[in-house]
Amino acid sequence: MKRNQSGFTLIEIAIVLVIIGLLLGGVLKGQELINSAKVKNIATDFRNIPVFIYGYQDKFRAVPGDDNLAASHVGSAASACSGGAGHCVPGNGIIEGKWDSSTDTDESQLFWQQVRLAGLAAGPTTGDMLPTNSAGGVIGITSGAYNPDTSTTPIQGTYIICSAGILGKFAKQLDLQMDDGAPKTGSIREYDQSGRGAALATPTMDTTNTTQLNDNLTYTVCMGV
Repeated sequence: MKRNQSGFTLIEIAIVLVIIGLLLGGVLKGQELINSAKVKNIATDFRNIPVFIYGYQDKFRAVPGDDNLAASHVGSAASACSGGAGHCVPGNGIIEGKWDSSTDTDESQLFWQQVRLAGLAAGPTTGDMLPTNSAGGVIGITSGAYNPDTSTTPIQGTYIICSAGILGKFAKQLDLQMDDGAPKTGSIREYDQSGRGAALATPTMDTTNTTQLNDNLTYTVCMGV
């Protein structure tokens, strides 16, 4: 007696494999697009901050964060800075304080309050005012006089903008897009950082390529402008 056998034909199996391949390709492409969007957002952060500075200067003839007439320029909600040299000397043209200061009366914090009260940016105007990037790390700015790079050939700029918590693979793409692609040279550089407020140090490199960042470690990326 002939027995009927059930199962998939080769054509059916081939179709299933093609569908699985298309799904995997779509997932990988989608992840690639998400990663590209993250890098684009981080790059936009770096490009926007100088726009805030120039916009504020054009409107009020003062440097945001350092504006000694901030209350009359942007309203009574503007806080007075405090702490003296290294934290606050209003009106001297320098944004004082660490780029990632958590002290809300430092000029590097009040920078964000003043550009927001001026309508140039969105975000909180009290408490810890540092924004975060698409990776969840803080973004900040300080003057070149308070350069966080302590190396023998530090990054140069009137202002230093930094963004923390960025994976090595994203930091490499960012440096390639906006600078020379080398983590230790140019106007954009990458650093190790042990925590908020800590000094920035030479980045940890991939052991298989000592000139490249480790894709799976996080770094602080800074740009001099």
